[in-house]
Amino acid sequence: MGVQHSADDPATASAEGTPPFGEALTWWREHRAMSKKKLAAAMGFDPSYVSHVEAGRHPASEDFARKADGVLSADGSLWQAWRADGPTRAASTSAGASNVEGLVVEEDHARLEYDGTTYRPMQRRRLFNGGAEPVTRYLIRISVDRYPGRPDQSNALYRARPLTWDELALSASCDGEPMKWRPKQDRDSFKEAWLCLDNDRGRFPLYPGQHSTIEYGYQVDDGRWGPWFQRAVRLPTRRLSVELVFPAELDPVVWGTETSTTAEAVPLRTPITRTVDGDRLMFSWATQDPPMGARYRLEWRFRARDDDADQPRLELRTASDRMKAAGIIQHGDPILATTARPFELPAEAAEARDVIDRLFAAMQRVREHHVFGKGMGLAAPQIGIDRAAAVIAPPDPDAEPLVLLNPRVINASSETDEQYEGCLSFFDVRGLVPRPLRLEVAHTRLDGQSVIVVLNAALARLAGHEIDHLYGHLYTDRMREGVQPIPVEDYRGTGHAWSYR
Repeated sequence: MGVQHSADDPATASAEGTPPFGEALTWWREHRAMSKKKLAAAMGFDPSYVSHVEAGRHPASEDFARKADGVLSADGSLWQAWRADGPTRAASTSAGASNVEGLVVEEDHARLEYDGTTYRPMQRRRLFNGGAEPVTRYLIRISVDRYPGRPDQSNALYRARPLTWDELALSASCDGEPMKWRPKQDRDSFKEAWLCLDNDRGRFPLYPGQHSTIEYGYQVDDGRWGPWFQRAVRLPTRRLSVELVFPAELDPVVWGTETSTTAEAVPLRTPITRTVDGDRLMFSWATQDPPMGARYRLEWRFRARDDDADQPRLELRTASDRMKAAGIIQHGDPILATTARPFELPAEAAEARDVIDRLFAAMQRVREHHVFGKGMGLAAPQIGIDRAAAVIAPPDPDAEPLVLLNPRVINASSETDEQYEGCLSFFDVRGLVPRPLRLEVAHTRLDGQSVIVVLNAALARLAGHEIDHLYGHLYTDRMREGVQPIPVEDYRGTGHAWSYR
């Protein structure tokens, strides 16, 4: 939603607009990562029966539909899809909600704002209950993928930095009334939650024949949000619209595709509108009466952060320029020569957590410009924050990142080695720096507990580099007398790990 990426399913007692049962069964089975054979075994049916039902060659029995709904935890959706396939299904029309049984989305509007570091989506839906039962809750999904098409990278990222409910700061309302919500699924990059039509002051179910407008929003840092935003049509919908709002200085370009469960992606059938709003650019797109199962995906890139453009901007021609564009403070700024302020923990845990999140987001922006075979680190002063925090990504991409708050070296080995280092704050050169092969580092956890870690070889070098930043030192301060940095063009170790015997 790496780019976000939400799609919603309602919890209603209605059948109208539910996809054909075979298609719905396929969706839920794949969503639960079950093979046909595994599903059939869990239900007590032959696998061929599942294949025939999904392909539409054989109508499902009532017993099959009820068992499939239970095994796949579909919360009634499959049962309603089976009912929709029956002879008593009411005909729907696009002329108005009064002739439609079940929940209908009269207006679905999604707005995504980006301020340079954080994405904030807002979803607004005007609903009509054309069914026979009151609606008391609404299921939403939040799914992100920082690296579409590269699941290994995305999986490693979200293992290291899973989305949390606290970070998402989900809030919702119905016709102005705050809504309670409760988690349904909680995975590293995927969340489901029930929005409940009630709060501490009372209940406000959506009764048959009534309309309500539900709004909800959340936030995700750009280190875990990819350059895409998808809307999926899972209810009868009269109008769907999407709006993207980006800083104009990023020079965004936006395009879109349409796909479904049975068709490959094609360009959007109507153009995306671009308008200027002060220092922001707005991209809007809408469609009427989208078909069930359709998925609309908007994608973008920021040309001001793109070093692969046909005509690179002057300010992005050098490595240091690209780091500056990624938000890294450059050599000469006074903050790089001062000692960072320590955190009072646990009292300042919230502030520390925010700084850590901003550091990880900056690291992801930096990775878009360079391959770090030796691992990488980033200290808070390098993103303009005068606090004693640093994060380190080890050379092993599967290893957990190291977070250091108020770190200090309490012991260093007498054995050293000399290796080339680079610094994001002056990335056009590399310098040969001697450092201890082993460090003992004391740092503080968010809960205020002091801990000591022992770091060796590459991790000791990375940690030493970042801790120096927190005390106003650069690696050039540690180079041997008479030794000077070399231009990055003359350096031959880019993309390779440091060598240790």
